[in-house]
Amino acid sequence: MNDRQENGSVLIEGRTTVKRASEVEMVVTRIFDAPARIVFEAWTNPELFARWWVPKSIGIPLRACEMDVRTGGTYRLEFGKDAENTWAFFGKYLEVVPPSRIVWTNEEDEKGAVSTVIFVEKDGKTLLTFTEVYPTKEALDESLGGMEGTPEQFEQLDELLATLSAGRA
Repeated sequence: MNDRQENGSVLIEGRTTVKRASEVEMVVTRIFDAPARIVFEAWTNPELFARWWVPKSIGIPLRACEMDVRTGGTYRLEFGKDAENTWAFFGKYLEVVPPSRIVWTNEEDEKGAVSTVIFVEKDGKTLLTFTEVYPTKEALDESLGGMEGTPEQFEQLDELLATLSAGRA
């Protein structure tokens, strides 16, 4: 199911909902068929994170994934087809509360958002809420294109979780 409002404020694809909650905030939600501890691990273990974070359809590999997931820790994700043509996302973790919450900065430029992911488990499933709050409306407007890959990312995460859950059942 695809559904997109003209103003780009809502995108629903499969079970992922992407919604503009305000002039400066985007909210993504999805229910995963896995316990919160496993979903949390997929967000905090660099080897697992690297397996689902980049939408395969963009055809650009994740060249490096460095994550020190603890309050005060840092991360750096480097993308590109070769060493001469790369770009990176980086920042620091402001709050890490296993297995329920992660908050981090995006420090690539002054327009970077503060991202929060919340994991709420019920009956063995996890409601994941991913929020990005930008410093200005213009900064959010400029980043909207990047949100289009989120449903694909979460499909990839869902596939990974199925293998992780099966291995731990």
